[in-house]
Amino acid sequence: MRYVDTGSMLESYMRPKLPHIWCPGCSHGIITKALLKAVMDLQLDPDQTVFVSGIGCASRTNVILDFGTMHTTHGRALAFATGVKIARPDLKVIVVTGDGDAAAIGGNHLIHAARRNIDLTLIVYQNGIYGMTGGQFGPTTHSGDITTTSPFGHLERPFDLAQVTIGAGATFVARSTAYHFDLTTHVIKQAIMNHGFSCVEIISSCPTYQGRLNHREAGFDALKWMESHAIPSEQTPTNQDEFPIGVLHQSVAPEWTDTYRQLQESSIKGG
Repeated sequence: MRYVDTGSMLESYMRPKLPHIWCPGCSHGIITKALLKAVMDLQLDPDQTVFVSGIGCASRTNVILDFGTMHTTHGRALAFATGVKIARPDLKVIVVTGDGDAAAIGGNHLIHAARRNIDLTLIVYQNGIYGMTGGQFGPTTHSGDITTTSPFGHLERPFDLAQVTIGAGATFVARSTAYHFDLTTHVIKQAIMNHGFSCVEIISSCPTYQGRLNHREAGFDALKWMESHAIPSEQTPTNQDEFPIGVLHQSVAPEWTDTYRQLQESSIKGG
């Protein structure tokens, strides 16, 4: 089969000559490429697609994407995205965020966006740490991990983002890793096409903080860790370090903007 270079095609979705801020070995670039590959495969119109982000390393993705973009306040990306979707339900609205942005300060917005089943696609670059602000532990930091704010090992249990969004009412939930590029692209496409709230958690890495402090300072080390600890979604983890990847949940429920338009139409007819 002849090799096809998709790089130049993907570059058409990026603003020219704008640098990213990611460190060497960071997996965020791999995830962003998978995201753009999904957009390309689905042939989404950049003029009809909006990317919304908050604050953090992952949220800086929007700076380099040549779509309608909103770089918003910390933890509030889903609130802004909800406003966009209510005003323009015809648009594809994709939220790119990190685990701290989505699950800590943004946690309340996360559960209520899922509860409403509003047609948004949430892509969480999950590296288990606050990478931009100094390497503090976050809501998804593994128990025992060394961080700048847990120098003797993290004491708390991590959030399972996928289970949180399932419990809150999301109609599509999946997990992948930066190592599993094809799977990441595939589940992002499924999430975008789902008519309702979708969450894709993608395990990433932070070699500068999480990696350096936990003996995975090379980007390749983190990718090998993802390969060896991820298991298919139909299998049951045998220890606390294993995690399932693939589609974890699919369901059907009324979508919020549809219900709102129906209320508008019935009110007009009734009036």
